Amino acid sequence: MLCEFRARLAEGDAADRLLTVMLERLVEAGLLKSGGRQRTDATHVLAAVRTLSRLELAGETMRAALEELAEADGDWLLPLIEPEWDKRYGRKIEIGKVPGGKAGVTALAETFGRDGQKILAAAWAWDAPPRLRVLPQVEILRQVWVHHYYWDAAGHLRWRDGHALPPASLRFDSPYDTDAHYCVKRDTAWSGYRVHLTETCDSDRPDTVVHVATTTAPVQDGELTERIHDDLAEARLAPAEHVVDAAYIAPARIERALRVHGITLLGPVVPDHSHQAKSGGGFDKSAFTVDWDNEQATCPSGQLSRNWGPLLINGHDYIQVRFDKITCLACTDRPQCTTSATRPRALALLPTRELHEIQTATGWTSRPRTGSGATRSGPVSRPPSPRTSAPAAWRRSRYRGLARTHVQHVLTALACNLTRIADWITEPMTTRRRSTRFHALCTATAHA
Repeated sequence: MLCEFRARLAEGDAADRLLTVMLERLVEAGLLKSGGRQRTDATHVLAAVRTLSRLELAGETMRAALEELAEADGDWLLPLIEPEWDKRYGRKIEIGKVPGGKAGVTALAETFGRDGQKILAAAWAWDAPPRLRVLPQVEILRQVWVHHYYWDAAGHLRWRDGHALPPASLRFDSPYDTDAHYCVKRDTAWSGYRVHLTETCDSDRPDTVVHVATTTAPVQDGELTERIHDDLAEARLAPAEHVVDAAYIAPARIERALRVHGITLLGPVVPDHSHQAKSGGGFDKSAFTVDWDNEQATCPSGQLSRNWGPLLINGHDYIQVRFDKITCLACTDRPQCTTSATRPRALALLPTRELHEIQTATGWTSRPRTGSGATRSGPVSRPPSPRTSAPAAWRRSRYRGLARTHVQHVLTALACNLTRIADWITEPMTTRRRSTRFHALCTATAHA
């Protein structure tokens, strides 16, 4: 049956092996090769579950646990059931406006909390059947209660304030899909996953999806860069140039891609977070000459730094460079250098010369400098994001769970590759991107 076939594909890396087989056949046919240029982008994926508020999540989790317990051991559950539970949990939890405003919401949530705690306490009692504690929905009930409730000093179960919740990477949004997490990226908010697609973009061959990675929604794009490079290198499909968005790129990732795999990572690097760099009217890091051999920096006025030492910022290593306080206070260029009235200028440099030079380069990074005589080519235009047929096939999961959602994405990638290659074989000289009718009409008019 289809569901059983899908379940087998979700085990281990079976789905990825299907994509590997296709890519090997394309290499043998001369339609795919290593080197060249590839691009990676990500899109959001909505989970195949109903969107729930926190209050609905608590009630629906309790209802799911009761349903599973009733099926597993109804005789054990029966003495625990209270008269109002049938009305409260007998059907799908849908909560609109709660009377009493925020206080009413808190009161209803703590009612759910007390009911759930009664079930959890009974399941963990010494005389309870041990098998009830390991039921999936009972374990989910325990986790949701840990995420959304706490015990106050008087020993009462309380509903957590929104600011006291665990991070979205730890808590889930539905008892029926614990891999679905909430995330916000710019103007898009969703509960579900992300899919990262890597495809070739060479003019002499069809665009082919060569890598698919599905993650939970809170996983940031930059966490996938090294994994994508390692996987492509293992498959002998590493590109010569890899074009990505700013979220995938950082000086350390640029350096590692070139050093480990010989990949030139292209993308917009954030040059400097200081207010001088953001305003464009002061002396940012690029205005200072750094002597890495002697561990000194020279400011635009020609003054040498006095201190050079390690610095830790948010768990990341930097080098802190400080200038002489008396000299800084007397400098006529001080307004362009720092806004502090009493402190000298200080720099936070990346820990190596190579990373610092990558960060201070402006625009799109094309060829990171690897030596004193190396040159850097001009900015490159950003290629479009990976194009895939039927965006809905990527952005809405048909299945529950990360593993099965990834299977959907891999199968979709296989279908896209088949369609593109068939089109390219039929008309290999056509452009990779179909023009709109209006654009074609305007082009024809311009050449008339």
